[in-house]
Amino acid sequence: MRPERVKTMEELATLSGISRPTLSKFFHDPNSVRPSTRERVERALQRYDYRPNVYAINQNRQLTRNIGIVVPFLADPFFAEVARTLEPMCARSGFNPILLSSHGDPKREVENLESLSVIRPAGVLLAPLGRRSQRDALEAFCEDVPTVLVDCDVSGVGDAFFGSDNMQSIGLMVDYLTRTGEPPAFLEMREAPNPNANKRRAAYEAAMRALGHTPMLLGIDGTGWNFEELAAEAAADLMRNRALPSNTILCSNDRLAIGVLSAAYEHGYRVGIGHGHALRVAGHDDHPYTRFSCPSLTTVAQDYASITGGSMAALLSIIETGVRPAQKASHVFEGTLIMRRSA
Repeated sequence: MRPERVKTMEELATLSGISRPTLSKFFHDPNSVRPSTRERVERALQRYDYRPNVYAINQNRQLTRNIGIVVPFLADPFFAEVARTLEPMCARSGFNPILLSSHGDPKREVENLESLSVIRPAGVLLAPLGRRSQRDALEAFCEDVPTVLVDCDVSGVGDAFFGSDNMQSIGLMVDYLTRTGEPPAFLEMREAPNPNANKRRAAYEAAMRALGHTPMLLGIDGTGWNFEELAAEAAADLMRNRALPSNTILCSNDRLAIGVLSAAYEHGYRVGIGHGHALRVAGHDDHPYTRFSCPSLTTVAQDYASITGGSMAALLSIIETGVRPAQKASHVFEGTLIMRRSA
């Protein structure tokens, strides 16, 4: 016996006894309703021949099934990993991920947001440039489009923020390095494009002073995202001039640390732990390739799963309920010390 043909969602709601809003929510994302409700809808669909008009649903909601993902620099392995994780999450939730990179350029970041505005996205996951972002443009965009910030917070912008607790993670590493050897000097870019750089420097200085040590800052000149090259050149100068203030170097991120490892090899510094080693090097982020550096890099792993999963869940909740939070919530997650052979 063929199922009874049903043409509209209202008719299906009347026949099945399931409210139209619940049916609409189910057709947007079956996992957004309770399992018992999902079973009721599935039984109704077995009994009645009904196919939702997805185009009409989207027109009614005045948005598409697109979710924008905007990162500062896609070639950076950290942001590539974030994007790689978020893209399938969007697809599994029934949305089309639109991935855009700002290439470290504030104007390009604004252009990306303007491009997304044209296609009326359901929401956006934004990893902003931070202090280099054009705040007015970010505020205007986030007023119109549900937006969850990832990795870098911009005060007062967006519906929620998910990122790392830099104070905890840097403090964790400083404590470890100090307990196991000389207190670390901190290597960073003076004009860092990385939005978390200033927070990590402040966290380093606070951790060193809390342990009774004087902070030792090593600044790298240069601009752009070619961190490895810039760090290798700066570290080489320090090594040639025997100007390293400590035999332990904590780098603001893993890419800088990889550059330091390269310079150490070129100048005959044996990096590692224990007798016979001249230098210890540590980083931050758990770059996907740090397991394979030589030696493997000691670092702090960010909680990718919680940051990406939490940000996606928060955005989907706003999209499905149509309710934006009255106040922005910030969620930061602790890092995990990854002890390898470099420190």
